[in-house]
Amino acid sequence: MNWQAIKVSDNNTHFLFEGKAIFDKNFIEVLKFHSPGIAPVKDISGAYHIDSNGNEIYQNRYARTFGFYCNRAAVIENNQWFHINEKGERIYSNYYLWTGNYQENRCTVRDLKNNYFHIDLLGNRLYIEEYSYAGDFKDGVACVKSQDGLFRHINQNGNLINNKSFLDLGVFHKNFATAKDAKGWFHIDKNGDELYPERYMFAEPFYNGFALATKSDNSKLIINEQGGKICTL
Repeated sequence: MNWQAIKVSDNNTHFLFEGKAIFDKNFIEVLKFHSPGIAPVKDISGAYHIDSNGNEIYQNRYARTFGFYCNRAAVIENNQWFHINEKGERIYSNYYLWTGNYQENRCTVRDLKNNYFHIDLLGNRLYIEEYSYAGDFKDGVACVKSQDGLFRHINQNGNLINNKSFLDLGVFHKNFATAKDAKGWFHIDKNGDELYPERYMFAEPFYNGFALATKSDNSKLIINEQGGKICTL
């Protein structure tokens, strides 16, 4: 059975293939299948993972399980978060108050002191710095919030990609990111330089060269990558 064609029911209790229920079983909760064809499920015995034939891939049970990313899945056991591999084996000995999903072979975690940082596929820390928040990596760059309350961008080694800091920050999308300073939202390049002088109440990432921006009076307009106003909505 092609796992990519298996869908989750509207009430998240069973799986569908070509519109028909499969595996002859309803669960308390199911999540979608992820590569290499494994899905998180929960029944009265607990949370675990199944393959595309509906068979459990290990005997352990958890409070909750999440999807596989980079061949790693986040699980919760006794309020402790960590990652397992496709055999159900624990990847590392540490546990956390929260873990994200691996992206680009790296994962953001929150430790017992509520500090955020990133770990590699074996659970090793990528850098010594600790943050009050750290987001997922996208195209080799992640947003982090430092203890001073400001956001910055780091690379996969934990180094700052520029010397700029902001009140809020988005990930880079096609070489540009959204950023916020004391005057409002705008867009920056990878040097942290503004693309234009205007500020908005909110600005979305650029989509094929254009972005939706919201002015202080809640009116909306489309701008280009130079900040030019294309049309109002």
